[in-house]
Amino acid sequence: MNNFWQNKKILVTGGAGFLGKHLIDKLIQHGIEKQNIFVPSFENYDLRKMEDCLKVVKGMDIIIHLAGVVGGIGYNLEHPGKLFFDNAAMALNILEATRLERVEKFVGIGSVCAYPKFAPVPFKEENLWDGYPEETNAPYGLAKKFMLVQSQAYRAEYGLNATHLLMLNLYGPGDNFDPKTSHVIPALIKKVADVKKEGKDFIEVWGTGKATRDFLYVEDAAEGIILATEKYNKPEPVNLGSGMEISIKDLVELICKMMDFKGRIRWDTSKPDGQPRRCLDVSKAEKEFGFRAKTPFEEGLKKTIDWYYKNL
Repeated sequence: MNNFWQNKKILVTGGAGFLGKHLIDKLIQHGIEKQNIFVPSFENYDLRKMEDCLKVVKGMDIIIHLAGVVGGIGYNLEHPGKLFFDNAAMALNILEATRLERVEKFVGIGSVCAYPKFAPVPFKEENLWDGYPEETNAPYGLAKKFMLVQSQAYRAEYGLNATHLLMLNLYGPGDNFDPKTSHVIPALIKKVADVKKEGKDFIEVWGTGKATRDFLYVEDAAEGIILATEKYNKPEPVNLGSGMEISIKDLVELICKMMDFKGRIRWDTSKPDGQPRRCLDVSKAEKEFGFRAKTPFEEGLKKTIDWYYKNL
């Protein structure tokens, strides 16, 4: 085990979620004892409330803040207020509790949704403040961006060692396949599986297919968080991504091919595409703490599809 983690008490908010479960598995693989990792449940602790944040932070050495309310474009359109308030309130309170309890280190997980709608591609960290986020993502993205501002302000005034990682859309085994809240990859996998089961000869997909995305396999994301926690101690945000850009059209066609669906693809162009292009410059993460995504995209997709079929 790396000496950094020796005898550390680690709080992982959102540790029961998709990324959280993989992160905890990775921490245990790195030699951290399970009893030294605390995952607060929403049933017992509401992180939108300061009193609950103070309870979960007490006695901890490291806070990794994954907890968030998230969803795809449809969910973002239906719940902009909830997305903004819940995510901003959690970050505001957990960071203040971290400061009050004099915790050694805080690692906040932000989002690619914080980037401007028309940021130059690939997105570089220095372009984060060059414009307003894409409208459907803006409430969520700005709430996460507030966490970055608070982290930097607390470092400047109180000396809190708070860092911020800008995370891509994730995918992998254990993803959220609920069509009301899922992101594009699990939503497409479920959609193709459903139409095959129903015997239909077409699937319907939102938008034009022209938008592009960059995806990060969840186990790679977990490894990146661990490396940043160990090695990165600066105020500037860092992208965690794969650096691979793919159009939604190509993504849909690839998933159909991998799932052996030969029907038609219907594009519902009355629905939004979301951000026109999205791909992260990942050079800073490699330079600062040696992170580079390792999982080839098709390999990660296959593992995700296989997991879905096994857990229907």
